[in-house]
Amino acid sequence: MTRQELFALAALGLFGAACGSDPGFEGTKAPKVEAARRPDGSIDDRSMCDWRGKSDREASETAGPGAIQPNVRRVWQIVGTGEERHKALVCREIDTNFDGVKDVVRRYNEKGESLHEEADSNYDGRIDTWITFATGRLAEVRIDADRDGNPDEWKYYSGGKLARIKRDTNRDGKADVWEIYRMGRLERMGVDLDADERVDRWDHDNEVRRRVEDEERKKEEQAAAEAARKAAEDQAAADKANEGVDGADSAEPPKKK
Repeated sequence: MTRQELFALAALGLFGAACGSDPGFEGTKAPKVEAARRPDGSIDDRSMCDWRGKSDREASETAGPGAIQPNVRRVWQIVGTGEERHKALVCREIDTNFDGVKDVVRRYNEKGESLHEEADSNYDGRIDTWITFATGRLAEVRIDADRDGNPDEWKYYSGGKLARIKRDTNRDGKADVWEIYRMGRLERMGVDLDADERVDRWDHDNEVRRRVEDEERKKEEQAAAEAARKAAEDQAAADKANEGVDGADSAEPPKKK
């Protein structure tokens, strides 16, 4: 199976998950939410950062690129005492479509490393994307494509690079498609045909496999060549040292006066 066929299968899986059997799913036509006003006249932007009423937290708002009004809120926590007292960013939320409602929130640890992010990617007022970071690097992404409140696509990363994906394409709450990536490219796809959450068929991308095998062979050849070169250098050094010893042993001893 070619790489193009594999990606076509993946696209069909995503299409089926998004609109295959739910007549109520409207994709990009999902109803949009609007910012509501509180009794005091202020706008409720559905803040997801926890900062109101907390004496150890401060919030600041700025206008990001393309925004006329402030659409980015950062929340800082006061940590430490005395000379070590400082502010640490613990939460940031953004109104990405400028409708007055925050739709992306990211939380941080005291070191400033990203921990989690949640997003409403279709602006319908419900979180549909959950991102997890490990030591500040992308580790896992969960996506709710059918708007039922539960993820049906899981992406896993290693060293910040995509390693594998699993999908629930028939929307029964269980994964039925697995994709394995290597060096950022799709290597093989597994399909569960009988809903037992086990791969019944693996489809390989022969082009990717051949390229990976070629690269591994080149690495082995380079390692072997480097080992041979090092052995030759060591032998040459040993031969030179032996020549010096032999020369000293054969030298004529000094004559007595």
